[in-house]
Amino acid sequence: MEQNTLYTAIGRLDRETNGCGRSCPVIRLGGQTYMVDMQEMVVWTALNWRISKREDISLQCDKLVSSLGDCISRSWDACVNRLLTRGLLVSGCGETEYDALYDLLSSLGIIPASGSMLMRSISFVKLVAGRRVPIQQALKLFQKDRRTDYETRVMRLAQQALLSTAEIIKCVEQDVAYLPNEQFLMEAVYGDDETTCYNIAGIMKNSRSSQAVTLAVANLYLRQQIIFERITT
Repeated sequence: MEQNTLYTAIGRLDRETNGCGRSCPVIRLGGQTYMVDMQEMVVWTALNWRISKREDISLQCDKLVSSLGDCISRSWDACVNRLLTRGLLVSGCGETEYDALYDLLSSLGIIPASGSMLMRSISFVKLVAGRRVPIQQALKLFQKDRRTDYETRVMRLAQQALLSTAEIIKCVEQDVAYLPNEQFLMEAVYGDDETTCYNIAGIMKNSRSSQAVTLAVANLYLRQQIIFERITT
């Protein structure tokens, strides 16, 4: 059976001043700063807060590059491969699309995305003043995200510790909502004789809460409520 494969970007976009005093975009991930060229940034941006199949990535990139012109010197596929090698893109595969989604998300750390009121206000002014969107649409920046019960649980846990999707599933299975300290977390997630950081993704895949939590994580990500971080073991 042909395998399904899904891709997404991890890390967060930031800006850094180079030696010439110019501000340039960088990607921060796992405490490190990564420089990328223009095409690689297009690919990373196309997959940031998106989950895509390989064949759709080029189409998404083409929509972003109408103004690049001569800057395009490589195939998008080559850029994807380089970003995968550098760990700035990740992929998951499986017999079904859900299997691929779980494989993609299960080991990624979840960080709530921060969006201060000041930044939202600045974005609102830019959108309205530039007449890029109607006022009613721009006002959506101030709307509170409406979350399901599982999405609320995911966010509550993610706000307390850097947890992978599989670890959050384990917490939900154990009916753990609060993590007062690291010792409590380790006991709740890894307190049995079977679970380790190396096998927790496989163990939790078939648990009763697995699909609900995985879909909650995916939906929060697609709504730009969380970003993904690499968890080292």
